[in-house]
Amino acid sequence: MHPFKHFWTITRHRHKVLVNCFKCHLFRQGLTHDLSKYSLSEFIPGAKYYVGTKSPNEPERQENGYSLAWMHHKGRNKHHFEYWNDISPVSKRYESVVMPVRYVAEMFCDRIAASKIYKGKAYKDTDPRDYFQNGHARPNMNPVTADLLESWLVILADQGEKTAFRTVRKALKEDKIRRREEKRRKKTIKRG
Repeated sequence: MHPFKHFWTITRHRHKVLVNCFKCHLFRQGLTHDLSKYSLSEFIPGAKYYVGTKSPNEPERQENGYSLAWMHHKGRNKHHFEYWNDISPVSKRYESVVMPVRYVAEMFCDRIAASKIYKGKAYKDTDPRDYFQNGHARPNMNPVTADLLESWLVILADQGEKTAFRTVRKALKEDKIRRREEKRRKKTIKRG
């Protein structure tokens, strides 16, 4: 068991995500990011399977065939694409749905922070993109969500954090305007 090392790792990670979220003007999401990691359901397995160079969910999964900590975490944190699976009214099967832009932005911030924590001084702005492109997430994500996330990761890799965060802020602003207009339209239709 490594409770202090695990606590230090998740706290450092949360702080980096908070800083990134603040750069995107996602203040509430930055402050509340990954609070479930401090719950006993996630903290105890995290301390037990702590490695320091990767998520403790991986060793837990290897030992048990599943990770209870991960299942608890993904069901409470909307910045994980796995949270956004629901039964399709058309196919009657579980499918990934398009994530709201603000949660894709938090996922972007999370991936940068995780890469910085696990890579340490060896971190490069290409690491989050490479991890995404070489990982298993894309086939399990809604294509619209995957494309948006990857577009921001490519900007990060090619043009750096400043440009990437500016792009995310712009997308969030446009999404907020779109949602506001959609809400107005619905009210107008309801009255009419």
